[in-house]
Amino acid sequence: MKLAIRTGAVFTAAALSLSLAACSASNEEPADTATSETAAEATETTEAMESLSGNLQGAGASSQESGMDAWRASFQELYPDVTVGYDPVGSGGGIEQFLSGAVPFAGSDGLLDAEEYATAVERCDGDGGAYHLPMYISPVAVIFNLEGVDSINLDAETIANIFDGKITTWDDEAIASQNEGVELPSSNITVVFRSDSSGTSDNFTDYLEQASNGAWPYEATKEFSTAASQSVGADGTSAVVDTVTSTPGAIGYADASRAGSLGTVALKVGEEYVPFSPEAAANIVAASPLSEDANGENDLAYAIDRTTTDSSAYPLTLVSYHIVCSQYDDESERALVTAFEKFVASADGQAAAASAAGSAPLSDELSAHVTAILDEIAAG
Repeated sequence: MKLAIRTGAVFTAAALSLSLAACSASNEEPADTATSETAAEATETTEAMESLSGNLQGAGASSQESGMDAWRASFQELYPDVTVGYDPVGSGGGIEQFLSGAVPFAGSDGLLDAEEYATAVERCDGDGGAYHLPMYISPVAVIFNLEGVDSINLDAETIANIFDGKITTWDDEAIASQNEGVELPSSNITVVFRSDSSGTSDNFTDYLEQASNGAWPYEATKEFSTAASQSVGADGTSAVVDTVTSTPGAIGYADASRAGSLGTVALKVGEEYVPFSPEAAANIVAASPLSEDANGENDLAYAIDRTTTDSSAYPLTLVSYHIVCSQYDDESERALVTAFEKFVASADGQAAAASAAGSAPLSDELSAHVTAILDEIAAG
């Protein structure tokens, strides 16, 4: 087999040499033409950059706020006549603003439901409705505040029982048995949850529903509720982190980029405990299918498999999307949206978010797929 490959390579090289030798001086013209075409393309790109201007506003998930700040700053350096704004009101608020026509794109950690998909058909020009484009892949950290404790191990069932108020003290046997050698206090646990409509809550409760062996008796939802008697609601990611930080004995959940110096939980996956990391987050997405409810092949809405036993994957991972129309009724708006989203999906855009927020960059294949979808978005 090696000999055949070698022979083929030699033959190809020889054929190429003969082909080049056969070229006459007149054949230099295509090279000049190619150079001219390259220069023309560069000129067109520069002109497009110079001509793009306006104000682009989005709203939605607070989880991707750090990434969004990096995207906005880098994009505005490339296009100084464009101003990009983003209101981190939460996934539910962003979807509401998008569907009402207040903003041309929304950031969301959760997927549109059937009713929202239907509304999107009316909101977007044409019958195509809206698409989810994955832009920000990040683990969700279960964060806690215990003096002298940086990390603990927990399985999904125990986490579910804590957040549902069935486990109320830190030295409970269900926690202690998974953390031999860790000094756990007998103090009460305060559950801190998102009080706003949140895609992070949607991902967290989806994980509990799928992975807790029935310990979490509720369906996944953006509107978190708990039976825990000692609990505090907080509006937005920053408020959750601040509340956990200021409350000894508290536990909550937030995008891992915001965990800071708080303690974090390693999740039980198979027979091992897995801490969050961008690599483990990317692995769970790569192994997950698209949702059966997706709006056609251009709607990249993932159904994350939280029940994996692969210890290279971190199952409590969110895919934060930019929700866009399949068609816009204004060419200027379409140009702004597609230019910005192409940058966000690009290698440079993904690197900027990874540096600012520790997110997992999109694969080259997924980035190219998103760009191809954006190329198909039309103006009415």
